[in-house]
Amino acid sequence: MLRLPQSLLPWFLVIQRLGIALLTLIIVSFAVFFATELLPGDVAEILLGQAATPEAVAGLRAAMGLDEPALSRFIGWLAGLASGDLGTSYVNKMEIVELLSGRLRNSLQLAGVTTLVSVPIALSLGIGAAMWRGSLFDRVVTLLTISVISVPEFMVATLAVLIFAVWLDWLPALSYGADMSSLATMLKAYAMPVITLSFVVSAQMIRMTRAAVIETINTPYVEMALLKGASRKRMVLVHALPNALGPIANAVALSLSYLVGGVIIVETIFNYPGVAKLMVDAVSTRDLPLIQSCAMIFCVSYLMLITLADLIAILSNPRLRR
Repeated sequence: MLRLPQSLLPWFLVIQRLGIALLTLIIVSFAVFFATELLPGDVAEILLGQAATPEAVAGLRAAMGLDEPALSRFIGWLAGLASGDLGTSYVNKMEIVELLSGRLRNSLQLAGVTTLVSVPIALSLGIGAAMWRGSLFDRVVTLLTISVISVPEFMVATLAVLIFAVWLDWLPALSYGADMSSLATMLKAYAMPVITLSFVVSAQMIRMTRAAVIETINTPYVEMALLKGASRKRMVLVHALPNALGPIANAVALSLSYLVGGVIIVETIFNYPGVAKLMVDAVSTRDLPLIQSCAMIFCVSYLMLITLADLIAILSNPRLRR
């Protein structure tokens, strides 16, 4: 059996992981296309209304290409995705790329603000909990993270609306249509979705960061530094943390993947004009090309974050760099 040199092994694993990601993407695209095909109702009948004649419905189906076999339509759709052509919306009669451009920017802004808020807080709490493991601070942080993880996103969003919008009347309950005339009002409009997503993302990130730092602290060279008189703060920040950057980066990438699922619920509850809200509206009108394009955006985003986490884990593994 052919064995690779140790220096080439990490790159072989990277190429292998990228190949698996590409194969997964093809399988996911197949699942997305045929899952939308199973949605109840006929697109042509929905667009023409209940009073449409069978001849008119058949003519519209032929004009839209819906009378072709599903497999041939899937191949054509997949070829369009590869070339950047997402097709045309059945309902809006617009190119899907145009419909997604503004909505995708809004979703990326929401994800970016959430990342800027959640990552520093989560890393600080996770590293602090590992540094003072077993203390009251560690127990409180652990209890809070487990409590937040146990609560689904829609419940966090509902509680945020009840507390900050209904009881305290500090923030608007809906993001879309809120006053954006100044920086303060814009921050208020973003606050509720960001708070909800940050709670969900930070809880996972805190637990994984704490575990990564504790694992590094338990290594012999860090324990030797403690025996030589290094303070706990120096032991963690100088000796343990640099060697835990790989696992921590992996934890961040994995935790941010929860944004993909959480943003669908958050955008719907707060009426935020992003890709998820567009997808929910497309489902109600059975706009198949738009549903498929939005679903692929979420699948690709999730797959990219998961693949990035795996690549970080591979490249940061010291046993593979020898």
